[in-house]
Amino acid sequence: MSVVPVADVLQGRVAVDSEVTVRGWVRTRRDSKAGFSFLAVYDGSCFDPVQAVINNSLPNYNQEVLRLTTGCSVIVTGKVVASQGQGQSFEIQATSVEVTGWVEDPDTYPMAAKRHSIEYLREVAHLRPRTNLIGAVARVRHTLAQALHRFFNEQGFFWVSTPLITASDTEGAGEMFRVSTLDLENLPRNDQGKVDFDKDFFGKESFLTVSGQLNGETYACALSKIYTFGPTFRAENSNTSRHLAEFWMLEPEVAFANLNDVAGLAEADAQVRLPKRYWKSVRTTCSSSPSAWIKTLSTVCSALSPLILPRWITPTPSPFWKTAANSSRTRCTGAWNLSSEHERYLAEEHFKAPVVVKNYPKDIKAFYMRLNEDGKTVAAMDVLAPGIGEIIGGSQREEASRRA
Repeated sequence: MSVVPVADVLQGRVAVDSEVTVRGWVRTRRDSKAGFSFLAVYDGSCFDPVQAVINNSLPNYNQEVLRLTTGCSVIVTGKVVASQGQGQSFEIQATSVEVTGWVEDPDTYPMAAKRHSIEYLREVAHLRPRTNLIGAVARVRHTLAQALHRFFNEQGFFWVSTPLITASDTEGAGEMFRVSTLDLENLPRNDQGKVDFDKDFFGKESFLTVSGQLNGETYACALSKIYTFGPTFRAENSNTSRHLAEFWMLEPEVAFANLNDVAGLAEADAQVRLPKRYWKSVRTTCSSSPSAWIKTLSTVCSALSPLILPRWITPTPSPFWKTAANSSRTRCTGAWNLSSEHERYLAEEHFKAPVVVKNYPKDIKAFYMRLNEDGKTVAAMDVLAPGIGEIIGGSQREEASRRA
């Protein structure tokens, strides 16, 4: 007898008549007048639960089995048999059921066996991973992260972990979350009446990182090709998907690279990783997912398929920004100051394909981007995708102090 994942039972990787043990949580319980109960037990190894058939001859049937409700944790031991009902090919004929955790008040248990809204799940964040929706998100995030690491490893990149707490405003925008151990009710002051951060934990102002770029650049100057992939924080008061308060960001850094090298890496990343490798990895990992979820993934990946053949434009002082501004409901506040709506217009309606925009005016880009020979633009690029807008941003770093 061995402990096996529910997925192995459902997918026929366990021989019929084998004695197995599964450990998981009760999704539903149904009782039959014929003297037995059906427990749907899931363990996270796949979306679906396995059905355990429990006879009333078990010693703890009346005292425990009939009290089981959604959310209880159990260890079920029994024989794998061909299922007599519809919905799955195999089930477990239970010989013992051990209850390892009870739901104290089933009437108030927040995760009833029904569909819940996203808004509701935010209120019960400690239990929402048990839903199919959040479980699917976790599986896809895992699969995409693994595919990302494989891609960059094959390209000769080193992964570098960068600090989450920093004293640097990497983007120069000042929209950072502060980290402090000072008593907010009794802040120390210096001679100028300002907060004395010398008394703080690090002896200076500290923030949650907005980018691992500066750390990544130091490693790139030693290892040539590196990437960072980790949580990033932006204190932007915005309720859009443009920049979340916390998100994961991928940042490659390559020594001696010019703008064309940067754009080439973005092209390879978008073409190989998104439409091809990621979709294949997700389909393989989530092959046991509900058909509706696979259909949703197919729709998303179909929307990303144009990335395989992107069109490239290299704007100079050109009519592209005017085209977007004049054809959109949102006005540009100045030359090239494009909003996400303008970006989507260029990709979805004007070019009808992903667009790589290069050489932005220096006044709207970060200080560290290399100044071009015209003295007006910088070696920066963005990839604009239909239905999304900007998906990749990059630049050649300024290496000449005389131009900085």
